[in-house]
Amino acid sequence: MNASPIDAGQLRRAGREVPTPFAIDLDDGRRLIVRRTLRVLPGRRIAGLAEVDGAPVFAKLFIAAEGAARHWQRELDGKSAMAARRIATPPVIAAGRLAGGGHYLITRYLADARPLAATDRPEHLATAFAVLGRMHAGRLIHDDAHLGNFLLDGASVQMIDGDAVHEAAADDELRQNLALLLAQLPTDIEAARRGDLLAAYRAGNPRLRIDESQLSRQVTDTRQRRLDDYLRKCVRDCSRIQVESGGGRFVAMARDEADFLAPIVADPDRWLATGISLKQGNTATLALIEHEGRKLVVKRYNIKGPGHALSRCWRRSRAWHSWLAGHRLRFLGIATPRPLALIERRFGPLRGRAWLIVEHCAGPSLAERPPAAAQPKPVVDLFARLAAARVSHGDMKATNLLWNDDDRISLIDLDAMRQHRGAASYRRAWRKDRERLLRNWPADPDLTRALAAALRDG
Repeated sequence: MNASPIDAGQLRRAGREVPTPFAIDLDDGRRLIVRRTLRVLPGRRIAGLAEVDGAPVFAKLFIAAEGAARHWQRELDGKSAMAARRIATPPVIAAGRLAGGGHYLITRYLADARPLAATDRPEHLATAFAVLGRMHAGRLIHDDAHLGNFLLDGASVQMIDGDAVHEAAADDELRQNLALLLAQLPTDIEAARRGDLLAAYRAGNPRLRIDESQLSRQVTDTRQRRLDDYLRKCVRDCSRIQVESGGGRFVAMARDEADFLAPIVADPDRWLATGISLKQGNTATLALIEHEGRKLVVKRYNIKGPGHALSRCWRRSRAWHSWLAGHRLRFLGIATPRPLALIERRFGPLRGRAWLIVEHCAGPSLAERPPAAAQPKPVVDLFARLAAARVSHGDMKATNLLWNDDDRISLIDLDAMRQHRGAASYRRAWRKDRERLLRNWPADPDLTRALAAALRDG
């Protein structure tokens, strides 16, 4: 790369649109070339894959006008604390000041490493909990203990993000930190594996007393706080979501799909008119469309007349509700097509017609391919995941239940979906979901009986 290097001030001014590759001079006389950004906090921090002296490295650039030195020092201190307690973490290669204000930290690049996922093999998840246990035994906690900060590198698990590491003042902090990591898992996986994960944690930290009923409450509370924060970010500009507001419209869309979605978002009605009609109703119009070889579903929430417009304009649109419902389900590990874009027509604070764009699920519905009476497990599993999260669907028609490639069931038509805070409210809604489900196959009494027997409790 022969272009002149840029400085931290230019990176601050670039905001989210950081051009790559770029070069920046280090205070030890070397030049860092950032090939690809992995995370950008506009005007504050950039993390990415880079090169120094021709060797691949991982670089963090702290570029904020204020606070850069503090976060850089915390990152260094956290890495040092983990290394001192023999917690595996990518070693620091270089650290120092950047031209134009700011700091850098360069660590070894683990080419074959990847972040852990909730669906990883049980022994890999157990290793992460053992690592957390060893950290806690050394009185360290990780304030951002999520699976993305555990890198699986061969057979070992490495902890990253030293900025979030600090010493614990009391055992309660350790318990809450353990609850935070458990809360990252979908409710069904966490419930099924908790015993093994706690055993792995205790192998790393046998001295901490754990009250499992108290831990359960902490996990539930932590998961709800994380979900609330996640949903707030689904309707504001952030690293995952791009929001555009003005000109009589509000648009929220997946940032990594923004360029792909741009022509559809610009005129969703044109795509509805030229797509394959799925529904033409008073309340909603749906079409299957194809763009750049990918199939999507566009749903327009119609306004039936002046009275309907008046009743709806002060409230969040049904598209807004379904957009958040889709993100809620996916956060909870419950299958649903990925929500890609929300569009609302706005007149100042008033809302009009709205659109929702989601990925297309190619699988047949349960109306087309009912589950076998002898094997109703996919439906039972879906109800178990919904029950663990206290989520009701509100319209369990067989056409709203689609088969995925992995024989899991994906939920669509989320207009009436709710997550219930109270057990009594959820029980009533669960019974309604069950009753509607059982009415789907009047010609197959064996299937109805099998499902009725399997779904006795909500």
